[in-house]
Amino acid sequence: MIVLCRRQLDFGDGLIAEEVGDLWEGWMRHIDKVLEDPLLLKPVHDALVSRWTNSRTRGRKGTPVDVVIRLLVLKHMRNWSYAVLEREVRSNLVYRQFTRVGSAKVPDAKTLGKLGIALGPQVVEQIHQRVVAIAQEKQIISGRRMRVDTTVVESDIHYPTDASLLGDGVRVLTRTMKRVAKLAGTAGARLRDRARSTRRCLLQIGRASRSRAEQGRARMLQSYRRLMAITGRVVGQAKRFAREISQGIKRCVCPVEQAAIQGDRKYLETMIPRVQQVLRQTRERIDHGNTHAPGKIVSLFEPHTEIIRKGKAGKPTEFGKMVKIQEAEEQLVTHYEVYDQRPSDSELLIPALDVHEQQFGHMPRLVTADAGFFSARNEAIAHERGVKRVAFPNLGTKSEERRALQKKRWFRKAQKWRTGCEVLAAV
Repeated sequence: MIVLCRRQLDFGDGLIAEEVGDLWEGWMRHIDKVLEDPLLLKPVHDALVSRWTNSRTRGRKGTPVDVVIRLLVLKHMRNWSYAVLEREVRSNLVYRQFTRVGSAKVPDAKTLGKLGIALGPQVVEQIHQRVVAIAQEKQIISGRRMRVDTTVVESDIHYPTDASLLGDGVRVLTRTMKRVAKLAGTAGARLRDRARSTRRCLLQIGRASRSRAEQGRARMLQSYRRLMAITGRVVGQAKRFAREISQGIKRCVCPVEQAAIQGDRKYLETMIPRVQQVLRQTRERIDHGNTHAPGKIVSLFEPHTEIIRKGKAGKPTEFGKMVKIQEAEEQLVTHYEVYDQRPSDSELLIPALDVHEQQFGHMPRLVTADAGFFSARNEAIAHERGVKRVAFPNLGTKSEERRALQKKRWFRKAQKWRTGCEVLAAV
């Protein structure tokens, strides 16, 4: 049963409040007031009760909604994992009071992860829009200024190389087939473990890649071809395992074990096409020198990850997704968007103005962004729609009039304010 908040505090909560009430950080007190808004808790409550049919009225009491959202806020603010979040809240009285766990049991990391997944991006968007609405109601922001920037949210993956991706493919397919063989016994095809030969190839590729001589390159190509051959055989064996499971050759009498085998079959059917794609892109690079194979993936586990280059000196290549962040006054993020495919920054200004006008009912007086958003068309449209000052630097201009504009005091102040958006996007 899911409830909005804990209805009754016990004796231990009062002792905690008395001891640590003056130890709260400043941001905790501000967020504590915002999170008391009932309209902010409603989308979280609706998401949690929709997980099961009778979650509103039956079953043991789950984690209250206000505790869930405060735990997730603390995790975000501290940039912790769920395991670290559980440990820190259990051991810290200030965190117990802020999250309203009090003297009760802290949910374990596995439960917290499930609760975080249950909310999903739609609920997070609703919470964010409610926070913006509260800021407008309290007249914290008026929408007279807007700054916008893009950044890359990196996927949690290792640096992708063809060799490491092939090694990942062999490892996960072999591991899954071992589980099937353990449950199904000797029925059907026998498993041949090629993990050792795969590791040997990976070591040889690593050693040869450090050599600048032509002989080292030849050894590396030879090891790559051997690794591709091994991976191809593992993929063929995985296909046979999946086929035999679907035909009932590999099966168990126990319903629980049979369900586990069916789950392994679905996992094999998911991973096999990805490993085949890695084989295709590796073959294109090794045999034809083509590094831009169609459908290229850089992770078997996060196949949606894109290769993004934004011209950063310290990190020329990033692996993740492009995110647009736009803000109003007081460093408040008014809107964000994650893109399936990286767009050009210059294409994002007009949609950002549309969102701002929808939220505040008027255009901002000042709009600022970096040089990637500059175009004569963007400036003209912004002025036509009522934006008085547009501060986009044109770094390659040869116009004396444009250079004089970019040296004006208001333009330089707008660019200084714009850099705060870059700092937030980097965080």
